[in-house]
Formats: sequence, C-alpha cells, structure tokens
Amino acid sequence: MSERFQTRHPDQNKAGVNIDRAKYQQVRQAILGAVGARGQLPFKELADEVAARLPGDFEGSVGWYATTVKLDLEARGLIERVPGQSPQVLRLTGK
Repeated sequence: MSERFQTRHPDQNKAGVNIDRAKYQQVRQAILGAVGARGQLPFKELADEVAARLPGDFEGSVGWYATTVKLDLEARGLIERVPGQSPQVLRLTGK
C-alpha cells in the first residue's frame, strides 16, 4: 500500500484530501516549476503545464491532481492568486 498525504485547503472551513504521497510530490514539483518558470501562470493553463512536466505513465486525472495540489500549496503559502486578476492567475510567494 502506498504512503498517503493529507492536503490542506486555503479555506479553513474546507478539508483537504488524502492522496498518494508520490503523486503529490510529482505534481507539487511540476506546479512550482511551471509557475516559477513563467512568473505568473493563468489557472486555465495549469493542468497543461503540469501534464507537460509529469512522466508519461502518470495515472489519474492531471486536472484533478493539479487543482488539489494547487489548493494545498496556496494553504501552505507557497503560491498565491494574483490580486485583482480574473480569471485566476498564480504566482510564487517567495517563501
């Protein structure tokens, strides 16, 4: 059985989800790499950017994992939504 990881949600009233730790690490690295490389990344491009950085044998919905891990990274203060941008745009916080 694989090791699990409890994600966080930026809205304190909502719970994170329990996901496979290895997949979390892969998607986390892909998101931080994509946002870091671009400086700012529109949310609508996140899944495609993450998919391009994941191994071809990644199993599961890249969009679901990207959104879940994005929310966790927001809750941990590693990325943030650019204020005043709609639709949503992401950037690193520098933490």
